[in-house]
Amino acid sequence: MTKTVVESKTKTSIIGFDQPFCVIGERINPTGRKILNAELEAGDFSTVEKDAIAQTMAGAGVLDINSGAVFSNKMAEDVRYADNNFVEPALMKQLIELVQNTVDTPLCIDSSVPAALEAGLEVCQGRPLLNSVTGESERMEEVLPLVKKYNVPVVAISNDETGISEDPDVRFAVAKTIVERAADYGIPAHDIVVDPLVMPIGAMGTAGLQVFSLVRRLREELGVNTTCGASNISFGLPNRHGINNAFLPMAMACGMTSAIMNPVQIPVSAKKIDAKLEELSAAGIIVPSDIDPEVFAKLMGMGSTQSKPGKEMEAIRAANFLTNNDANGSDWINFNKVEGGEQGARGRRAGGGRRRRG
Repeated sequence: MTKTVVESKTKTSIIGFDQPFCVIGERINPTGRKILNAELEAGDFSTVEKDAIAQTMAGAGVLDINSGAVFSNKMAEDVRYADNNFVEPALMKQLIELVQNTVDTPLCIDSSVPAALEAGLEVCQGRPLLNSVTGESERMEEVLPLVKKYNVPVVAISNDETGISEDPDVRFAVAKTIVERAADYGIPAHDIVVDPLVMPIGAMGTAGLQVFSLVRRLREELGVNTTCGASNISFGLPNRHGINNAFLPMAMACGMTSAIMNPVQIPVSAKKIDAKLEELSAAGIIVPSDIDPEVFAKLMGMGSTQSKPGKEMEAIRAANFLTNNDANGSDWINFNKVEGGEQGARGRRAGGGRRRRG
């Protein structure tokens, strides 16, 4: 069976057809995160450290490290900061060194800048996953030699010089081209993790069916593992978690073996809690001044103030169990244990009630 091995200094994650689904945590990425981007520009890595810990605790098997920051303030002082080839290699080294000193989770080095990929490879311990290579000839000639030199697996994205095709046959052909070109460098298929590209279901009604079909073909015809940006499927839609929770197990059943995604339920901020308290006060509702924020958040249906596994992680663990990739259901059982034995207590109360009726 195809197995893609990703390692840190002390820990191994295996992506494979007969392995539990591998979650690649996406949170360490300044793209679209203004606060994180500003922190990185100021040399503040505290959020990176928190995200590394939270994603690992939530069940991520690999952590994606993306160095695509834009340092606008520094750019105004030094024009070199307008060039990603200047910014990203140094930042990638800093990010990887911090994260691997914080957690032992294997890493995925993520950048569109080849120099940043190599900078990450130079300091990363173990055997990281490289993200990514596309079907563009120039990109393959830049990235595949790094894959071979450092003996690491790589994410292969199914687009080329023509862009992203809506035709699944074209995307399959691009993936096949990458696998064949990698073979020319002596890179085996088991070290290629193909991203067949997930389109938003809101814009293309056949997006889900396309991915399911592509994943089957990639597994059966090319013998490669697969991944995707899982949240792409629900982009622009309400209740995105509901869509994601259905999509992931269905993709897994078709043979998808990993996904780049957020494994963490984003905590409710103190700012949101304060806003809700003000709203209640304006309505004349009195809330005790010493109420615990976590209790208040739950009472109001706002979620939790703590970093916890997201709902998608529940769906993934259930699917692992159903596909016999969770021996004896031990991971599912441990995941559903409620702190303090509350689940067991509820079960005993319910059972006791039934016995009394008997």
